[in-house]
Amino acid sequence: MSEIKNRLRVVLAVPLSEEHCRLIEELEPRVELVRDHSLMHPMRGPADWSGDPDHVRTPQEQSAFDDMVDSADALFGIPDVDPAALARTVAANPQLRWVMTTAAGGGSQVKAAGLAREALDRIAFTTSAGVHGGPLAEFAVFGVIAGAKGLPRLLADQRERTWPERWEMRQVDEMTVLIVGLGGIGAECAQRFHALGARVWGTTRSGEPIDGVDRLIPLDELVDAAAEVDAIVVTLPGTEQTHHLVGADVLGAVRPGTILASVGRGTVIDEDALLSALDDGRIGFAALDVFEKEPLDPASPLWSHPQVLVSPHTAALNSKEEERIARRFAENAARLLDGAPLRAVVDTVEFY
Repeated sequence: MSEIKNRLRVVLAVPLSEEHCRLIEELEPRVELVRDHSLMHPMRGPADWSGDPDHVRTPQEQSAFDDMVDSADALFGIPDVDPAALARTVAANPQLRWVMTTAAGGGSQVKAAGLAREALDRIAFTTSAGVHGGPLAEFAVFGVIAGAKGLPRLLADQRERTWPERWEMRQVDEMTVLIVGLGGIGAECAQRFHALGARVWGTTRSGEPIDGVDRLIPLDELVDAAAEVDAIVVTLPGTEQTHHLVGADVLGAVRPGTILASVGRGTVIDEDALLSALDDGRIGFAALDVFEKEPLDPASPLWSHPQVLVSPHTAALNSKEEERIARRFAENAARLLDGAPLRAVVDTVEFY
């Protein structure tokens, strides 16, 4: 990579405001950020990286866009957030050395591109993992507190204008919370639950200590641990190894009334097993931001279940998200140019 040691030609492959483009250039002046906003699909809201699906480029515009991304040493975003477009530009551009996905779970997009091992070894793929940790951790805390305070019961009584006999609510500082996955999101969850006084357990593969975590749980002890906690927070990415990890075994082991919050990827939880656990009261409340298939099927029983809070994969969306991702890109650009390890590198075997 000697030819890009002092300068990095980056091409904007997804929409990003000019303000944030300039921020990247200010934070890392060695970046030459090539962009043409007229070629981007317009954003419909904050962090709408794929842009308006009704916007269609002319053949000339598409050719200009392809030529632009094919000239890059590095890409900000997967072109149009389209794995097929990534595969096309990887094949067309042998000088491409780095792609940052705007999604924290961008590994699945890289996998979907079906790239050859040579390309996976040649190009560094990174994600925005960790950028969304704070907002997602707040949703997890919100979900556990909503379950502890009986939000569905409160709302039902309010709708009916019912003033019941006083009833006891649970307190987070008397709870044990199990965080399934202590990556960037999980670590943020651990800090917040610890600050609220909860006992925090977390699953680990490395065994390395994490601030705020009182007990590390090897993944092969997940079922036993689930039987001893008051709440479970799922933060894991979606991979073949994590598919339905929280399934009938785990959900069958929990104590009645266990609270569940899900902010990782929906495929980690077996929704059929979850519905069974909700119906028999083993799961007393579930706050779900992610689902096995999105958008959630209108026919799914999760929509109408009285003990489920459905969030349409929006817990991470924040007006500052684009700025955070721009700052992450600039930081990793500096690392690349200085020969330092990149942050949030995609594992191109398990693709997370």
